[in-house]
Amino acid sequence: MTSQTTIDATGPGDKAPTPPSDRSPASGLRGHPWFTLITVAVGVMMVALDGTIVAIANPAIQSDLKASFADVQWITNGYFLALAVCLITAGKLGDRFGHRQTFLIGVVGFAAASGAIGMSDSIALVITFRVLQGLFGALLMPAALGLLRATFPAEKLNMAIGIWGMVIGASTAGGPILGGVLVEHVNWQSVFFINVPVGILAVALGVVMLVDHRAENAPRSFDILGIALLSAAMFCLVWALIKAPEWGWGSGTTWTFLLAAVVGFAVFAFWETKVKEPLIPLALFRSVPLSAGVVLMVLMAIAFMGGLFFVTFYLQNVHGMGPIDAGLHLLPLTGMMIVGSPLAGAMITKLGPRVPLAGGMAAVAIAMFGMSTLETDTGSAVMSLWFALLGLGLAPVMVGATEVIVGNAPMELSGVAGGLQQAAMQIGGSLGTAVLGAVMASKVDSDLAGNWKDAGLPELTPTQLDQAAEAVQVGVPPVAKGTPEAIATKIADVAHDTFISGMSLASLVAAGVAVVAVLVALLTKRGQNAEAGAGVGHI
Repeated sequence: MTSQTTIDATGPGDKAPTPPSDRSPASGLRGHPWFTLITVAVGVMMVALDGTIVAIANPAIQSDLKASFADVQWITNGYFLALAVCLITAGKLGDRFGHRQTFLIGVVGFAAASGAIGMSDSIALVITFRVLQGLFGALLMPAALGLLRATFPAEKLNMAIGIWGMVIGASTAGGPILGGVLVEHVNWQSVFFINVPVGILAVALGVVMLVDHRAENAPRSFDILGIALLSAAMFCLVWALIKAPEWGWGSGTTWTFLLAAVVGFAVFAFWETKVKEPLIPLALFRSVPLSAGVVLMVLMAIAFMGGLFFVTFYLQNVHGMGPIDAGLHLLPLTGMMIVGSPLAGAMITKLGPRVPLAGGMAAVAIAMFGMSTLETDTGSAVMSLWFALLGLGLAPVMVGATEVIVGNAPMELSGVAGGLQQAAMQIGGSLGTAVLGAVMASKVDSDLAGNWKDAGLPELTPTQLDQAAEAVQVGVPPVAKGTPEAIATKIADVAHDTFISGMSLASLVAAGVAVVAVLVALLTKRGQNAEAGAGVGHI
């Protein structure tokens, strides 16, 4: 049996679909589009903040709970895996049972898991509840987009997504600053406890403000095998990307997982053509703009997440800044995303997404090229220029690519579309960190021995050289205890120069990815189905 799902192709001038019977006009605060936006923004803020705030707490957690380095890695990897693997399935749950219920369950679960982490006295419990955080975060994120899509009329949707993107950008970039303050002045548990009052506020607002929206032809069954196949394929892909730096890109284990992911996606795609109500109707990807939006989100995340990964090491380990100071130096990036996202929403509404998206990725490419010129003694003013340009370029891409994906999907698949958008960003971030990390490692490995010798430092054994390279890849000078100050200074100079050469090459690769994204952006166009939310509520 082939899929019966069809894709609505109504244009902006066509009549909006008749609202289903369970969808009543909004009155007062309940169901008001802007109050809906405020509510989902509070919930989404928790998830976005947690993506970066925890990194600052990891050293304190490791010390307090006597955890190994591998254990600490799992604090991040467990959360990321659960989030990435479950996003699309969670979006389908929202389409089936209603985005309001899914959002509220996600908020309650995320806040409860956060509180449980704060009360945990073992690393095993911290990791377990971090996985639960990821699962509930996966429920929350696509539901938030589904609620915005169903509540806002077409002419206001881009502005709403712009503010939504502003909240995510500000929370992601502000995480290290807030995390540094909490860890330094309170304790690591406070990093997680802070989600509890935020979650209570989001639930209170959600109960009062949110109205459930379900499309008439929303799915009534579950594609259980499709869920299993997609989850397995996503797990193999993300796991391979996470572990590749440890296993090596040429190792059989890495390629086994990558091959398993390819096979899993192929079998999933075949199965989706046979089931009556597929998890992801493949007809979605007949929309060139939607497919381009997904690819664009992946490429943007590769350039942004991969490039920014090294900037934090550059600020802290090369320039010697503390976590709070490093976070403050990234404020131009955060500030331009905060200011630029709503403006990008207005610009995309007026011009359509193609020009703002292409221009945004061009700005990202220029910014990444500029970051490739950073040196060990580069001043704050020059750094701020490139960080600000990066934020200015990212704003229209975050907003526009999201609108292209969600707006070109039919209303009954808005949750799946939201899951696709988030999954694309998560996979792109993982790819960026893994691939650009491999570029950095390769450059450090090729340059370190020569730079070490040119500086007149004592020759290292192969084992010592490997250990030194691992430290240099994150900008840390491999100085042994008791090393004379003059020798330690030489080692620091070699380590920082070698790190800079690796970061420069990685930034150039990220700039190249952004250039490719400019071309992809030219394939996008305004969402054809965004008017499905028109007439709901009042502006």
